[in-house]
Amino acid sequence: MSLETDIISNLTRVRTAARELGLCSSEVKNRALAHLASALRSSGHEILAANAQDLERARAAGMRSAFIERMTLNPARIEAMAVSVEQVAALPDPIGEVIAGWRRPNGLEISQVRVPLGTIAIVYESRPNVTVEAAALALKAGNGTILRGGKESLITNRVLAGLIGEAMEHAGAPADALFFVPTPEREVIAILKRSPRLVDLIIPRGGATLKEALAGSEVPVLPHFDGICHVYVDRSADLAKAEEICFNAKCSRPSVCNAMENLLVHAAVADTFLPQIAARMAPHRVELRGCPRTRAILPYANPASEQDWDTEYLDLILSIKVVDSLDEAIDFIGRHGSGLADAIVTEDLAAAVRFEHEVDSATVYVNASTRFTDGFEFGFGAETGISTNRLHARGPMGLRELTTYKYVIRGSGQIRT
Repeated sequence: MSLETDIISNLTRVRTAARELGLCSSEVKNRALAHLASALRSSGHEILAANAQDLERARAAGMRSAFIERMTLNPARIEAMAVSVEQVAALPDPIGEVIAGWRRPNGLEISQVRVPLGTIAIVYESRPNVTVEAAALALKAGNGTILRGGKESLITNRVLAGLIGEAMEHAGAPADALFFVPTPEREVIAILKRSPRLVDLIIPRGGATLKEALAGSEVPVLPHFDGICHVYVDRSADLAKAEEICFNAKCSRPSVCNAMENLLVHAAVADTFLPQIAARMAPHRVELRGCPRTRAILPYANPASEQDWDTEYLDLILSIKVVDSLDEAIDFIGRHGSGLADAIVTEDLAAAVRFEHEVDSATVYVNASTRFTDGFEFGFGAETGISTNRLHARGPMGLRELTTYKYVIRGSGQIRT
């Protein structure tokens, strides 16, 4: 059997089972999620053993430390996955929700009702927690799910996908509604993107190569690609507050998409703030790259190139630019940001309001770290990704973002004249 024949056969099976899953009760879906959370905890040793094999292969292949950090599991991260699944189970089931309803003069009763999207393919790279979180959300939203993870975490993902399938079977949900692609072949992505009759949506989580692989897709794509996030320290900022926010945004977990990559500092406070934040980051060995005005204050910073402003480092590297005004900061973000998360630190209400209104990103912060751009932090329980798109969904994608709606019209014999 060819790879394409095998994949198409599995997609067809998911498509059929998705209709059944879409009709499952909240009780069945929540029972599956509860079983999954329990299985994650009881299978910790097996999960960590599989992850250790993936990590050994990644190190032997010379993968970057930031990449390895993203794919690393430990007991705390397994517990976080279990808690995330439980939080998804505790959320109200969106399926069947009447979003709006009205009565027409001719007596027709029209309701807008939330329904599953259908069959979703989630294509992602190194983070095995995506396997669990994406599957949990898709299951609760009644969608068939195709999971295509990266080759680096293949062994770990196989174990996790097995636990998800077992949980669905245990609860009486159709296990065929989930398909974990067991091969890392790139050809799988090509098959997915030319299968619009079997796949309703592709959600990619990855970098430039994944973006290129999905070019020309016949299936709608809801992208989650670059996270070039900014923090702008305004002239009126509380500099102690700014230090904490900037340190958290860069150093708490630099390998994720909501970490700060570019720091903008108003010229009025740059002489004071830049040495302050540089000293705070020094023990963490953050490489600083700066504009000429930054390097006049921090001569040990490396020169920042034009390419640096457009680079998602996902590492302990930070580009810094001194700006003369809020206007310049907003313009810079508009030219170099990816639209995922941007923040201002300011005590000036007028500046905060302008930043909120004029920065066109999925999440815009005033006096808080960009690291909060996350489905878990937003109260969604988990996320399938963070969309930088403008159609259908934007920002962290939780349960409602994995649904669509249909119109249900009830009449009493009306005909159109």
